[in-house]
Amino acid sequence: MGIVLYKHNLEAYHKLLPMLESTGKACIIHPTGTGKSFIGFKLCEDHPDRRVCWLSPSEYIFHTQIENLYKKNGMADVVLSGRADREPECDTTTVNSSMYMDKQDNKESRAGKNNKACPYDNLTFYTYAKLSYMTGSVLEAIAPDYIILDEFHRCGAEVWGTGVQRLLSMYPEAKLVGLSATAIRYLDNQRDMSDELFDGNIASEMTLGEAIVKGILNPPKYVLSVYSYRESVERYSEKIGRIRYKGQKDKAERYLEAMKRALEQAEGMDALFDKYMTDRTGRYIVFCSNYEAMQEAMGKTEEWFRLIDRKPHVYSVYSDDPEASASFREFKADNDNAHLRLLFCIDALNEGVHVDNVSGVVLLRPTVSPIVYKQQIGRTLSASKDTMPVIFDIVGNIEGLYSIDAIREEMETAMKYMKWNDGEGEIVNESFEVLGELKNCLELFGELEGLLSSSWDVMYLEAKKYYECNGNLVMPLAYINEEGYPVGRWVHTQRMNRKKGDANLTDERIKKLDAIGMDWRLADERNWNRGLAAATAFYKENGHLDIPVTYQTDDGFKLGNWYRHIRDKYQEGKLEAGYIEALEQIGMKWDSIYERKWMECYEQAKVYYEENGNLTVSYEYMTDGDNPLRLGVWVSAQRENYAKKRLSEEQIKMLEAIGMSWVRFD
Repeated sequence: MGIVLYKHNLEAYHKLLPMLESTGKACIIHPTGTGKSFIGFKLCEDHPDRRVCWLSPSEYIFHTQIENLYKKNGMADVVLSGRADREPECDTTTVNSSMYMDKQDNKESRAGKNNKACPYDNLTFYTYAKLSYMTGSVLEAIAPDYIILDEFHRCGAEVWGTGVQRLLSMYPEAKLVGLSATAIRYLDNQRDMSDELFDGNIASEMTLGEAIVKGILNPPKYVLSVYSYRESVERYSEKIGRIRYKGQKDKAERYLEAMKRALEQAEGMDALFDKYMTDRTGRYIVFCSNYEAMQEAMGKTEEWFRLIDRKPHVYSVYSDDPEASASFREFKADNDNAHLRLLFCIDALNEGVHVDNVSGVVLLRPTVSPIVYKQQIGRTLSASKDTMPVIFDIVGNIEGLYSIDAIREEMETAMKYMKWNDGEGEIVNESFEVLGELKNCLELFGELEGLLSSSWDVMYLEAKKYYECNGNLVMPLAYINEEGYPVGRWVHTQRMNRKKGDANLTDERIKKLDAIGMDWRLADERNWNRGLAAATAFYKENGHLDIPVTYQTDDGFKLGNWYRHIRDKYQEGKLEAGYIEALEQIGMKWDSIYERKWMECYEQAKVYYEENGNLTVSYEYMTDGDNPLRLGVWVSAQRENYAKKRLSEEQIKMLEAIGMSWVRFD
């Protein structure tokens, strides 16, 4: 009997073939458990006269795929008749490899494996590790028409990738097929291997969330808990302590306190497993971050599972080839339905651990890579299962609570797409159940993270409150609202960012500010028309523009300050030409009373220098005559202005010509 593909895989296969014909390369990205390897086998079956080279990360993965092929497609139960030669490891990332060669000698198969033979005479299998050190003559003997890269994201590794590229360069006419649950290498600068290997030719792509929505994979019962959280609480307390805004800090502290109460009231691990591990004699895989963590977790078996089974059967696997472990084979063969069966293993074996009839998985994270996270979940999800698996997500800290949203977001995206494209009839599952007392912490954690990472949005809401009360966003720079937020400074910063084209002020943020009446002009620009009108009125009344710095108009406008500010900008060369022209039209003389008084003081300083040979003038010194001048104060002020770069180059030269020392004596 030939291969019968599930509907989703058949659709992918029918998209794959024409893409291969037109481009010569195509990949399929489907989540773990959906049976995508059968698409590759279907290609072998439908093209018996074409030679297929199948590459995979490990011999064991391929063996397991062959076993599943027989089980799920009713093929004859044939014992493996290939040779499993042990090969030396090529580097720390590779696994032991073998090759299906002739189908005569089954005595060299590894003892105890009892694997099935590949039913296709046109298929030759290698691991990426073996390929990386094969000689040119061996590669020449392959002569493939098709090359299948299983778990093709792994081809981004330096050693494995080099071997693959050698093969591809030797056979540029061979059609290239890729199979993987992801194209992204998350820990390798987010490299997209579908672009690098297949030029973006993706025949079919499906996320884990989409597979659950469509009912291809059953939605899991998801139990969420935290194993250790006190260090995380301390880290968040430190972050909150560094918040500058009182309102934001108070709100964050309330969220953190609520989370602490929920965490402290949560059930212990023994009660958690007792409550939600409904298949009390089932098989469960416990994923640990490393060997040390696995040993620690195994040491807690009696404590954690005591309410379910006092004597559970415990197995472990940590070698790079799971099938080489006697413990792993015993776990798979354990049919004692009177006891709980637990397999402890490390993250590195996610792709290699395939076990039938798994009731659930226990994720003892942290897990950095989304690939690893989804592979762990995938160990208990399968397109052929009718049961609803259980996933115990025991995160190492409270930050890990939020990772569940990766699946939720994929489900929401899939449902939106289906609804937009008249595919609502395909929606089978709209959500999956999150169990455990900590599910309420998700919302609290989301709010806390939002406060800590989205300060712009926090301040925007405060600015919006001001607009709703005042009808504008024109406020003093120093304005701080009742909650302690410096809204005035923040609004000014947004204007400055717009003026200098800061990338953080995105088009979306500009639109949000426009919606609440943002006036993008800086204070100078907003005050210009008012200041010009007031200066015009002053000139008409007084016949000059020597405006005292303390002068205010009847309506409270500080014209003296505005006038001094305008003159300073002119002297600094920062006053726009249009402003200069408008002021000169109403009688502005840039050599103002300030310059005239400066020259009067300078002449007195020159006299002092000619009489004393220096400008070492005491601060209290005053000149003689009817209009005495506080020369000491003026000389000290020049040193101050020099330090603040308020003197022109000409003024500096004039003062130095009469012995000015810029060292302050006060």
